[in-house]
Amino acid sequence: MHILDELKERGLIYQISNEEELRALIDRKDGSFYIGFDPTASSLHVGGLLGIVFAKRLENAGMKPVMLVGGATGRIGDPSGRSQERVLNTTDVVESMTAGLEKQISQFHFKHATYVNNYDWLGMMPLVDFLRDAGKYFTVNEMLAKESVKTRMEDGISFTEFSYQLLQAYDFLKLYESRGVELQLGGSDQWGNITAGIELVRKVKHVEVIGLTHPLVTRADGKKMGKSESGAVWLDATMTSPYHLYQFWLNVDDLDVVKFLKYYTFLTLTEIAELEQFLQEEPEKRAAHRALADEVTEFVHGKDALEQAQKISEALFGGDISGIIGEKKKCEALFVGNPAVQRVGDEAVVGVGIADFLTSLAWKSPLSKRQAREDVEAGAIELNGKKIESSEHILIESDILFDRYIIVKRGKKNYHFVEVIAE
Repeated sequence: MHILDELKERGLIYQISNEEELRALIDRKDGSFYIGFDPTASSLHVGGLLGIVFAKRLENAGMKPVMLVGGATGRIGDPSGRSQERVLNTTDVVESMTAGLEKQISQFHFKHATYVNNYDWLGMMPLVDFLRDAGKYFTVNEMLAKESVKTRMEDGISFTEFSYQLLQAYDFLKLYESRGVELQLGGSDQWGNITAGIELVRKVKHVEVIGLTHPLVTRADGKKMGKSESGAVWLDATMTSPYHLYQFWLNVDDLDVVKFLKYYTFLTLTEIAELEQFLQEEPEKRAAHRALADEVTEFVHGKDALEQAQKISEALFGGDISGIIGEKKKCEALFVGNPAVQRVGDEAVVGVGIADFLTSLAWKSPLSKRQAREDVEAGAIELNGKKIESSEHILIESDILFDRYIIVKRGKKNYHFVEVIAE
């Protein structure tokens, strides 16, 4: 199957400016494309991961990726998909975020990729030169017609964000001139910026370059991909641990799992169809969900991190955490990026009675002191895998793992995670 037809089968094609030319470009096996990532954080989240996977698919089809981080455009702010003006970050913050993204994107081990930062040409370009070399090719009417601008006209849009499409258009021109890039890839919200670049290259170089977009990822509940109920799910292991990334994919809605297998994994369409059938016949086995979690976690963090995430999951849901509490890395994996972690000062732990400690935790349903005592006496409470025998137990320093963590288990599988901060 031609890669373009496969992408359609996976639901990954949203817009193509010229399909015939794109097929010819892919078939040449030496064409280049670029995809850009603006530094709005030091890490991509799982929504932005789709662009990385898409770029990998095109590279596997024989194209050469140019991975661009917007060190310049990140200082301006893209109005696409936003209903209000961005808060501009300081130069130092943007530079730090840019460095974070550059490092992260390079870790996906593209075989033939070139990595660029548009600050290298936009950051040093005099304003007068930019207006002469790019601005003169656009009418204000054309710019106002872009969807990212039209949707903001009622409440207003700054000249800074209004000019963003010119900057991204100039990126396409610059990359065509310097590296022969003929295709820009992006999310569907980038279509206006991409077509601006196509127009600029056509007017300046008199050639036809191509734009291709993938759909923005939404969940079955209509919410934008990239965030859980408690916050963003990041690709950086220090912001969201591999275990929590694994759990995120393991717990996606049944209505989403097949779509996400098509979007985010390199499993064949035949393999995905088999998982879909299995989901319909034996949904309780969650084979499709496990395949999704396995494939994405390994792609982002590697095989060792996946195996650790699997072992931690088995330990927690099997009710035996003895294999976790002895290793600091495994213990930390439960806490990094875990929105359910409750942070307390050490004075709220050491010297405190077990019933008072349990009632101070933010359980889904409030716990009374009487119920806490009864739970202890019934043998239903464990701290760090150790059953608490008496309701008169007073917490001591040895009840805190690695001087920082307490894993509370109430009943068979009801866990609460407490991080102790020294005061």
